[in-house]
Amino acid sequence: MVQTVHRPEPAVEEIPFRELYLKAFQGMLLARILDDKLASLYRSGKIHGGVFLSRGQEALSVAVGLSLRQGDVFAPLIRDTAGRLAFGETVLEALQTSLGSALGPMRGRDGNVHRGNPRAGYLAMISHLGAMISVVNGVLLGRRLKGLSGSVGATCIGEGATSTGAFHEALNQAAVEKLPLVLVVANNQYAYSTPASEQFACRALVDRALGYGVTGSEVDGTDLDACLKTIGEAVARARKGGGPQLVVANLLRLCGHGEHDDAGYIDPKLKASPLGRDCVKVSVDYLSKQGWADAAAVAAWRAEAVHQIDEAVAQVQREPAPDPFGEEWCAMSTSHLSEGGERKGGE
Repeated sequence: MVQTVHRPEPAVEEIPFRELYLKAFQGMLLARILDDKLASLYRSGKIHGGVFLSRGQEALSVAVGLSLRQGDVFAPLIRDTAGRLAFGETVLEALQTSLGSALGPMRGRDGNVHRGNPRAGYLAMISHLGAMISVVNGVLLGRRLKGLSGSVGATCIGEGATSTGAFHEALNQAAVEKLPLVLVVANNQYAYSTPASEQFACRALVDRALGYGVTGSEVDGTDLDACLKTIGEAVARARKGGGPQLVVANLLRLCGHGEHDDAGYIDPKLKASPLGRDCVKVSVDYLSKQGWADAAAVAAWRAEAVHQIDEAVAQVQREPAPDPFGEEWCAMSTSHLSEGGERKGGE
């Protein structure tokens, strides 16, 4: 049973922007340091499988997580460490899953990115990118049939996923049904190693919104200020009945596709362009310019994050791995619903 629980938070529109920005920045910083720790654990052989870092996409990700509230649906991408934490996942839960602890949310039974808690609106990611849009659509349609309203569903994909059939079919469905869907595309310029120029021929991905009859927005994904405002406005429009929202954020992945990839294919000119800015550094400069936080405050937040993560790592490393001989390998949360399971109580 997944134990992650989404913690009630005030709606974004109810939080003064200065307070929201500071909260978002601290979330970005925590996500960056957690990713660095995961990379270190991977390189030292402590994590089996892949590790996919969010470096360069934290501003966009945290803006999505913070713009949602209890009762909403969130289907994150592999690079949504900041968004996951903002939506309610804890550092301990993230590390338990990554290190395969039997005491973690997935009980050490799944990969380090396929985690979630559907009951709390936090959907486990399907690796076939683009596929999660229709899953979110299904949740939103289900709620509509039950007479429930006021919730929003958000999912994140990369620009490569916009070339899949799943993307086009699901976006069309959301438009026809006028679902409160917020589809966030992180245009990080490469679908693994395939450049965007070989992925689509339209002027900009946001132009696809017009073709499906949905509202489209474009944002600088390196700018936390812009991401908070643009994502927040898109979520608000969807919540008020404005139908699906397509938000395209332009940025650059500041690392390889995974820790196994050295990203040698990335054009140096892109790294030197505004797309290659590090959103964490951009935010530090913004905080200083606004007089909201100085270098000492940022250093204190960083030290606090490092301490929190180190403590969680130490705890998880003491926890047991799953026992393959004693584990009940049932994918269903209720075993009698699984194939071959015994029916109880006349069910």
